[in-house]
Formats: sequence, C-alpha cells, structure tokens
Amino acid sequence: MSIFYRYLKEYFSAIPINRFLFTTLLITVLIFLNYKYRIENTIKEMPHWYLSLVLFFIFYLFVFGAAYLVQYFRAGQKNISEKIIFCRLIILAAFLFSLKMIHWQFPFVDSRQPWGKYWSITLQLPVKLFAIVITLFLVRKSYKYGNLFWGFTTKNFRAMPYLLILLCMVPLITFASTLPDFLHTYPKLKNIYFIDQFAQPTWPWKILYEISYGLDFVSIELFFRGFLVIGLIRFAGINSILPMAAFYCTIHFGKPLGECISSYFGGLALGVIAYRTKSVVGGLMVHLGIAYLMEIGGYIGNL
Repeated sequence: MSIFYRYLKEYFSAIPINRFLFTTLLITVLIFLNYKYRIENTIKEMPHWYLSLVLFFIFYLFVFGAAYLVQYFRAGQKNISEKIIFCRLIILAAFLFSLKMIHWQFPFVDSRQPWGKYWSITLQLPVKLFAIVITLFLVRKSYKYGNLFWGFTTKNFRAMPYLLILLCMVPLITFASTLPDFLHTYPKLKNIYFIDQFAQPTWPWKILYEISYGLDFVSIELFFRGFLVIGLIRFAGINSILPMAAFYCTIHFGKPLGECISSYFGGLALGVIAYRTKSVVGGLMVHLGIAYLMEIGGYIGNL
C-alpha cells in the first residue's frame, strides 16, 4: 500500500493543483446536472438507437475535450501531425465508448423470446469487448505503438498491494449493501432472473452471465487505463490521467450517486498506478474484485 501512496503523492507534486481542482469542479457540475436532470437516462431513452449514439458521442466528446482543455495541455506534441493524431484519438475514444453504451440488437437473436432475450443480454459485453480489442489493435498497428498491448503485462506485478485494496473495500461495500439505491441496482444478475421460469437448473446460465459481466471490466480497464492513459502518454504524458478520470466518472452516471462520485477518485488512483507501472493487470484485479463483491453484497442485501 505504501508504494501506491508514494505514487499518488508524487503525482500531486508533479501537477499544478489548480488542474485537479478545475477538473474536479467540472465533474462536480456534471454530476449535479445528471442527477437533477437525468442526462444519461434521457440519452438512453431516445426512441432510436442512432439518436442515443449521437448524443452519447457529443456528451463524451465534450467531457473528454473539456477535461483536456482544463489541463492547459501543451507538452508532448512535437509537430502538427502529432496534434492531428492526438485529436483523432480523442474523437475515436468518444465514439468507441458511445458504441459500447447503446444496446446492440443481434440479427440472429429474437429478443422477444425468453432465450433470445437471455442471449441478447449475455452476448452484449463479450461482443463489445471483442470490438474494442480489434479497434485498439488496429490503432496500435496504425500509429506504431510497439509490442505492448495497452498495458496487458505482468512485468513487476505484485498481487499483495491490490489484495489489500480489495480488503479495504469490504466494509464499504458491506455498508453500501444496506442502502436502497445500491440494492435497486445490484446484483446485476437480476437482469436475467426471468430465466428461472425456463431453465432447470438455473445456475449454469447464471454463471455464464456473471462471466459475461466480468468481461465488461476487462474492456473498461483496457479502454480507460490502457488506451486513455498508457496509450496517450506519448501525447499528453502525466496530463492523460485527469481527463481519463473525468470521462470514467461519466460512464457511472446511471449508478448510485455514491458509486458515481467514488468512481472519479477511484479512476484517478487507478490511472496514476497504470501511469507508473505501465500495466492494467492490477487495476483489472481490483475492478473485478469490487464488481463481484458488489454482486455478492447486492444478492445478500436483497434476500
């Protein structure tokens, strides 16, 4: 744990504090507006998927772009071609995650039928992970990023500090599991409770869903800490961390308020760790651990 504390201390010593304060103010205003006017829910409830896609893209591009402007970003761009590549990657990031946020209707699945609905839900996240992996693979090839695939390396990895972080999260998740808004959202497994009427036994289908759910956090770490931090270091250096944390917070706008607020600071901490270690493996370990602890907490709390 001490090494993570040192990483954070060195990070805040390296950036002007006004960048952190202005970015935090930006995300505070956005959180207030979202939970007062239901920004994300309004976008999701658009009558057509392409309207949701466009509005998510505009929203994410605004948040990500504004967060970078707050950094007074200058360093790391040596010429106009580098600036163009950087802008393209910002736009690509907003568009790619907008695609992830909408529901994909698979032509080979009839979601009006119970099993079709189950497969439509369960296949969403693995297919989206595959799309993100392919896209980032092409980006890596196009812009000659080298052999390391966005931080998927265990070099110098030590599991114990991350296990201690998870241990610290247990009492917090236990407390959250008593709150109505948390129990309304979790466990995510409730999304497929309808299958109880059509399958006996149900546990294999529920385990398959939970595996699918876990894959979502692979895509999250790959995208936010891998692509938006490690991938943008060559353009923005240490300034890549705060915009990622702001963007990351906005994807939690449909979650309980406490989870949304903590995602900003948690995303910032994981970003600092990814920046220093050039690895997303530890962050993925923490993220998956918290996700499944919340599933367990939600399940027990709803009994």
